[in-house]
Amino acid sequence: MYAATGFPTIARDIVTVIARIGLGAIFIAHGWQKFNEWTVAGTAESFSQMGVPLPDLAAPFSTFVELIGGALLILGALTPLVGALLAANVIGALVIVHLTPVPFVDQGGWELVAALAAGALLIAAAGPGRLSIDRLLFTGGKNARGKRSSAAESVTAGA
Repeated sequence: MYAATGFPTIARDIVTVIARIGLGAIFIAHGWQKFNEWTVAGTAESFSQMGVPLPDLAAPFSTFVELIGGALLILGALTPLVGALLAANVIGALVIVHLTPVPFVDQGGWELVAALAAGALLIAAAGPGRLSIDRLLFTGGKNARGKRSSAAESVTAGA
């Protein structure tokens, strides 16, 4: 079966997993940097110097949305909510810090946060694909015709 994009459904699911893993890993890396290297308090101080409103709330929000949200994105869990929160987080960074005439990240530009926001929004809107926790939780592993998916069958068979 082919999707509207022309990709076979399984290829679309595999590409979606790859995108979720790539985006999730980047978000986790940035969240881990805020948590472990800079610390949440250090991130709040940095946010204050950058003019981020309510830095004492924004720093833990950003840190844990990136860390936990990145992991949930990889798993394909709570994808619409997680994608929206991750996008909101980096759109805030874009507007407050990175909105400069120069797009390049090495010059403080907006390219990375814009790409991360676009990816998170796309996955939130399009969904995590069939190879996801959301698929198992919210459809019971069933496809549109009510049959169990092969992934769900293999998980059930192994239990």
